[in-house]
Amino acid sequence: MPILEIRNLQKSFRSPEGGNHVILDIPEFCLEAGHQAALEGSSGSGKTTLLNLIAGILLPDQGEIRIASRNIAPMSESDRDRWRALHIGYVFQTFNLLQGYTALENVLLGMMFGSGVDLSFAKELLHRVGLSDRMNYRPGQLSVGQQQRVALARAVANHPQLVLADEPTGNLDRQQAQTALGLLRDICRENGAALLLVSHDPHVLNQFEERHSLDSLNCAAQGGGEE
Repeated sequence: MPILEIRNLQKSFRSPEGGNHVILDIPEFCLEAGHQAALEGSSGSGKTTLLNLIAGILLPDQGEIRIASRNIAPMSESDRDRWRALHIGYVFQTFNLLQGYTALENVLLGMMFGSGVDLSFAKELLHRVGLSDRMNYRPGQLSVGQQQRVALARAVANHPQLVLADEPTGNLDRQQAQTALGLLRDICRENGAALLLVSHDPHVLNQFEERHSLDSLNCAAQGGGEE
């Protein structure tokens, strides 16, 4: 069964000149439950926009985005926020950690919007990503690689069915990137979560058996992107 189904998805933005710029026009895309897939795309191809649409942060102009068979597009903003908290984990490219809170508090705050706070599981996740001795450190006291691990732990804290990862290794050196990618994939497998990762790094992309090109899926990238 697919965990993610996209049908006739379109998203456009107004250009500075006042025209309508179609950035995404995807007839169909599916990701099976528990599968891990990488999505590659050129700079500006709409990778982050697509993830934000799947997460319900943005709304499509038209089309369907089904998560666990539920079309999220018609939902109210509050319902989408709740659905995202319960079903989707998101590893943002810039981590989006709350600077005034510790690593442990960042994970716990993520749990508050999902199925509920579980202190022991939050600590277990931080231990799993190698931060047992950094739980009470704030993001500014952590290295970039350690902040990325906190973001990873927060993304899976609510046992999501789908994890989205936006260039999750983009701010890391090669060794840190390999460690972080391995952790992300292992934790998704252990929790039975599907993973959709977007990247432009061939070293990352080549590690995925299931690999898609956004430029191939996206009709807007094949001409006719402007109206």
